[in-house]
Parts: sequence; structure tokens; C-alpha cells
Amino acid sequence: MSTSQDTRGETLADPPVHVAIIMDGNGRWAEERGLTRPEGHAAGLDNIRRIVRFFAGRGVKYLTLFAFSTENWERPNDEVESLIGLLGQALRDETLPLHEEGIRINHLGRLDRLPDALRRAIRESVELTRHNDRMTLSVAYDYGSRSEIVNAVRAIVADGLLPHSISEEVMARYLYTSCLPDPDLVVRTGGEMRLSNFLLWQAAYAEFYSASAWWPDFDEAEAAKALDAYSRRRRRYGRLAPGETRGNR
Repeated sequence: MSTSQDTRGETLADPPVHVAIIMDGNGRWAEERGLTRPEGHAAGLDNIRRIVRFFAGRGVKYLTLFAFSTENWERPNDEVESLIGLLGQALRDETLPLHEEGIRINHLGRLDRLPDALRRAIRESVELTRHNDRMTLSVAYDYGSRSEIVNAVRAIVADGLLPHSISEEVMARYLYTSCLPDPDLVVRTGGEMRLSNFLLWQAAYAEFYSASAWWPDFDEAEAAKALDAYSRRRRRYGRLAPGETRGNR
């Protein structure tokens, strides 16, 4: 990865290739305003549009959004139904505009527990946009990293791979993200500091950024702060950075 220097001589990294976002805080945003949680999720959906376009404009090639976790099924029924309905609405309203902007849509997670109509809409959006190359927008929906890893191990066993043939590269090919590079930057909105079962394997060496803004308020200025913070990180991957000695780590 190439670097540049700012006016103070600090080493600045290139923009991240892959940004992953845990979109947190819709419910608290709504409660603060006397609104329902589904209304907060609707506001969060509206925010996706501008954030996708912001990162695409900044040259990010892969953007992954954590929209619905395997644990979210345990929420109240009306909230779950609202979240499912919002994804269907997003696919209806946004697939064609995103396609026209050269953005590929990708799904991460299980499909078997989703309603038939929503499964069809997901598959249609993925198929329509599959050749686009400006940006890949992955939506993690009914996604959980532990479940993903367990499913990958089961598939490896079912395929009859011998123990000595299993490597990190082989494991990665069995994950939902086999067509994606590992994330460089994981952003969580809402001020929380945990990964919440999101891309646990893939984010092993990702930089983490916690934004205090709730997701509906995470605008272009907030996203720019995350990119600026990332640019000032020194990514070592367990090694010393170029020109660094053990005494100045």
C-alpha cells in the first residue's frame, strides 16, 4: 500500500478499498424524537442512499452494510416485520438507480429464512447489477459471523477436504465474502465499541472506528471523519512498519 505525507510530515495511508459499517442507533435516534423504532429504521434506510454515494465518490470499491443480524429475529415481531419490509422497499426503490450508477449489489447471509418475495427481489437485484464495477455494495442481511464460519466448516467437511489441505485461503473461499477483499476499515455508529458478530474472520486486521453519531445522523461529514482517522493509522499486520524500530512502536 502506497502512502503520502501531509504538511506535518505524517505518513498517510491511501483510502481504504473496503469499508464495512455496523449501522447502529436507529432505535435510540427515534426514541429521542418521540418516534417509534420502525420510524427510526425508516430514517436509517433513507441515510443509506447518501452514504453509498459518498463512499463511491471517494473511490471506495467495496462497501458492506450490516443491516440485519441472525440475532435480530429475537426482536419484537412488529420491528422484525418493519425491517423486512424496509429491505424490500429499498430493493424496489434503489436497485435501478444504483445499477445506473455502476454499483453492484451483493447479499451476505442466509436466504432460506426470508419471505419468498424478498428472496426473489434480492436475487433479481444481484443478477441485474452483477457486471457493474464502480463499487460493490454488500448488504449483510440475516448475517452472523459465527454462523457463517460454522457453515463454512460444514461445507468443507461435506466436500471431503483432508485436514492438511485446509488453509486460511481455503477457509476464506467457503465464507459468504469469498468474492470480496477483507475490510480495511470497520465503522460502527452509535458510539458502541464492539463488532457484534460481524465479519469476525474477515476483520482480523481491519482498523476500527467508532462514531458517536447514530446511523440516521451519520452524514457525509461524519463519514469523512472516519476516512480521515483511517488515513492516519499505521497498519502493521503484526509486523513493524517501514522505518520503525522496536523502540518506537
